[in-house]
Amino acid sequence: MGAMLLLTLLIAAQAQAALRPLDSIYPDLDALYRDLHRSPELSTREEKTSAKLAERLRRLGYEVLTNVGGYGVAGVLHNGPGHTLLLRTDMDALPVEEKTGLPYASHVTAPDPSGKVVPVMHACGHDLHMSAWVGAATLLAQAKDSWHGTLVMVGQPAEETGAGARAMLAAGLFQKVPKPDFAVAIHDKADLPSGKLGIVRGYALANVDSVDLTIYGKGGHGAWPQETIDPIVIAARTVVALQTIVARENNPFDPAVITVGSFHGGTRYNIIPDDVHLQLTVRSYKPEVRERLLKAIERIAKGEAAAAGATKEPLMHLAEGTSATYNDPPLTDRLAGALGAQLGKEAIVEVPPVMGGEDFGEFGKAAGVPSVLIHVGAVEPGRFEKAKASGEPLPPLHSSQFAPDRERTLRTAVSTLVISGVELLGR
Repeated sequence: MGAMLLLTLLIAAQAQAALRPLDSIYPDLDALYRDLHRSPELSTREEKTSAKLAERLRRLGYEVLTNVGGYGVAGVLHNGPGHTLLLRTDMDALPVEEKTGLPYASHVTAPDPSGKVVPVMHACGHDLHMSAWVGAATLLAQAKDSWHGTLVMVGQPAEETGAGARAMLAAGLFQKVPKPDFAVAIHDKADLPSGKLGIVRGYALANVDSVDLTIYGKGGHGAWPQETIDPIVIAARTVVALQTIVARENNPFDPAVITVGSFHGGTRYNIIPDDVHLQLTVRSYKPEVRERLLKAIERIAKGEAAAAGATKEPLMHLAEGTSATYNDPPLTDRLAGALGAQLGKEAIVEVPPVMGGEDFGEFGKAAGVPSVLIHVGAVEPGRFEKAKASGEPLPPLHSSQFAPDRERTLRTAVSTLVISGVELLGR
């Protein structure tokens, strides 16, 4: 028997040993999940949530840092020489009113950034991610004979706004904790059965840019349009012209999306306003495609304004931006092999990339190391099959009805992080 095969079998045995106490700690993880679900906090407001995670890490013997880039948390566990692995969870919830009817449903309300009081819900599964992360932190701390190196546990704020990872990095995260050799995260998936893992090689999630575009004209009375420069007409022509960027300027083999999600202008039937405000979401994978899309939006907006005789150029502002999530193919294959060996090859499903966004990739990008985000199926298998047969839509992420198949999904998520940890730190 070859040395590599022996090592692989040893790693598999170590992963099994590390997972053995999962049954005994599961009730505590389940209680944590229900607590986190019923007490969500909005992006940048994760004070109590981060404190709960920090306290868990302290009890497990991790060196803990708090308030990193807002309410970011980092825990470090040294276990001799070896590689350094970063495991990340997100912490924030959404301004969504929960309608699941669960006994532990959220009834929380809180002020949003504008001061408006809104309902708050974990409608994206970050509560599940945190619970699985605590489970992995617990099991890996208890199984230090199964791995060696350094484990860095990162609890990230403000994932939903795309700002949290960059805020932690800007606050000097990698000057305060060891820089990783690998970074791994999970995300639940609302269209995959629980017990299954979704694997994507290469680009998995998109660059996301939120664009504010103000079109200027010359306002006046709607009965005398000849005396105005109508910004509503300019903006309408701009919206139509923007559709040609993806259709006629972009390579069809390079995914891209430009959506105008908001169009605001005017106050009354007979008043032509001075300006119109558009809000766009722009999605891409490749950096060069991202740059080309943004430049084309600005060029077209200026061109339409000039064609209408506007004397003031449009103002374009990037409000938010998140870089694409790129799953390093060799690392993805390595983890898929280790996870398949433990959970069964049938549990590993190749899923397509999507144009949604995630800022987890910022950690690997900043460290210059390979990273992987693994999807964890969250739909009760019987319900999934029934929906597939009937065509019934399942509640998506960010829906007021979204609720994962709690136990199976949580156990699979914990197992995914632990197996990944032993695979990358056990050699």
